[in-house]
Amino acid sequence: MQTFAALLFAYVLSIFFRSFLSVLATKIMADMGIGATELAAMSSAWFIVFAVMQFPVGWALDALGPRRTVIPLMLVGGIGVVLFPFAPDATTGAFAMGLIGVGCAPVFMGALYIFARTAEPSRFGLLASLLLGFGSIGNLIGTTPLALAAEAWGWRQAMMGLAVLYGLAFVMAVLFLKDPPRIAAQAGSGVLAGLGEILRQRVIWLFMPIVLFSYAITVTLRGLWVAPFLEKVVGLDTLAQGDVALAMAIAMTLSAFLFGAIESRIGRAKALALGGNLVMVGVLAALAAVGKPTVPAATLAFIVLGFCGFGYTILMAHMRPLFPDHLVGRGMTLMNFLFIGGAALVQTGSGWLIDQGRTAGIGEVETFARMHLVLAAVLFAATLVYLLTPPGPKRR
Repeated sequence: MQTFAALLFAYVLSIFFRSFLSVLATKIMADMGIGATELAAMSSAWFIVFAVMQFPVGWALDALGPRRTVIPLMLVGGIGVVLFPFAPDATTGAFAMGLIGVGCAPVFMGALYIFARTAEPSRFGLLASLLLGFGSIGNLIGTTPLALAAEAWGWRQAMMGLAVLYGLAFVMAVLFLKDPPRIAAQAGSGVLAGLGEILRQRVIWLFMPIVLFSYAITVTLRGLWVAPFLEKVVGLDTLAQGDVALAMAIAMTLSAFLFGAIESRIGRAKALALGGNLVMVGVLAALAAVGKPTVPAATLAFIVLGFCGFGYTILMAHMRPLFPDHLVGRGMTLMNFLFIGGAALVQTGSGWLIDQGRTAGIGEVETFARMHLVLAAVLFAATLVYLLTPPGPKRR
């Protein structure tokens, strides 16, 4: 419980910062005079820095412990949180988002490290999913509430309020975060040696495509393209866009709780992950085929995508037995690097696809349909590789 108290608020904000730009996209692009590629690059800066930081974070968790890892990096993130509301252009905004990525990088992994070291293996997936579920309040804050705040006070003022909340989260981490007991091998191999030991397990490579793309597609849609798609293709106003994003965020939150409870009770992590990703492939293909869905159909599509695409703690639970205790920090942060690095890759690629379609003059409907089709094809290929992985642990 102390880990929840120390890091939950920080993780709420971490979830917020990876997805809030979608709701503010139109306002930020107009204010800074930028296009979809620059907006995607700004969002990707958070994901790229967050992903790269997973390597030193993994080593630091194993060698130094969560407290001496999380608190200094959160302090760096605070600089970015304060800077972002004053960013005059996309370059400054991307720099601020990168600093925020540094501060968010150790939060979830620090909690997972403590769970992996102190909890029974059968409870790891449940604890991780509970933290993810409660942390997904950040998704909710970044939808209709953020849209209302931006309408009332402006997007910059709304983000200043988030800087105050980040300061409170930092204070909570300082007061409550404690390290688990050290183990004999904890100060052993360095970053590269530990990663090499993990990567020599061939089975790890079979997980990589699904880890790279499953979460990435959901967070890209939620964090960047829900609002623009609903505006340009479906014709919804800002508050209606926020409502659909809110419904998607609620579905993501509920799925975190539900999938975690099921995995903790019966196991079957692989079956859960397979089913969710195949449903996502079908929904994305349907969006591509329909092109311009009705409001109810679009709302349902994004709810289903949110529900089925936010179970990456289930993949973590599937992979956890592959990591020895003295390398658990580096093993989980390697996977988190792929989760977040995949998001940066998909966000950048999707932004390029959107701009290419607009430059070619093919229209918003066909532009977004093409993006949805590409995402469906990539996810389907990754799911086929995941079929080759061993079954997840079963529960008694």
